[in-house]
Amino acid sequence: MVGRLQAHLEAIYGFRCQARAEAFVVDLETAALLGGTGRAPEELLVLEDRGGLELALYLSPALLARLERYDASPLGSVLDGDLDGYCQVTEGVSHFLYVAHTAHYERTVSLLELEAQAEVDKFVVCLLHRWGEGVVGWARELLQRLFDHVAYQPRLSVEERWRYEEANRVSRRFCARLMGHVVARRLDRLLGDLRYAYRLGAEAKLRHFAHGG
Repeated sequence: MVGRLQAHLEAIYGFRCQARAEAFVVDLETAALLGGTGRAPEELLVLEDRGGLELALYLSPALLARLERYDASPLGSVLDGDLDGYCQVTEGVSHFLYVAHTAHYERTVSLLELEAQAEVDKFVVCLLHRWGEGVVGWARELLQRLFDHVAYQPRLSVEERWRYEEANRVSRRFCARLMGHVVARRLDRLLGDLRYAYRLGAEAKLRHFAHGG
């Protein structure tokens, strides 16, 4: 599942990352030793050391077990069976891939930028699984489920709560603009806009998500 998700994101954004997320997945004990909080079923752990970057991706055994039944099935089948679990794994893979991609270009990345990109990635990955079907209705439902029908963990700090809410706000505006391409069935334009935004950095990306242009 992790490898297939990374390949899907790479196809969407038009590049390939040599580092494979599935090789960096660690268990709870290792994640705790590396500074993981254990508060979420997925967590990317990042360590900068001597000019290098070390990564580890924690995905809880319970989360992976939920999705194991879909390993041999078309990924679209998980959308009906466990959309929430699929989006959690997508978020972890998105974080891994984006940090690896920005590190390759020696660019820094903010936590807000990372979260906002993951919100977009979840929407687009799920959207494209059903591109050949009645995609407009599904896209509208997905937009509401991912961005409007949300709840936040009560243990978040004020700063963390603001970051997640702001990531939701700016990425929703971007995904709502993408709906024009969905309605018109313009896959090339959809991918073009996604790839352009992905390669923007820091404040430029967040401004583009929120306002366009």
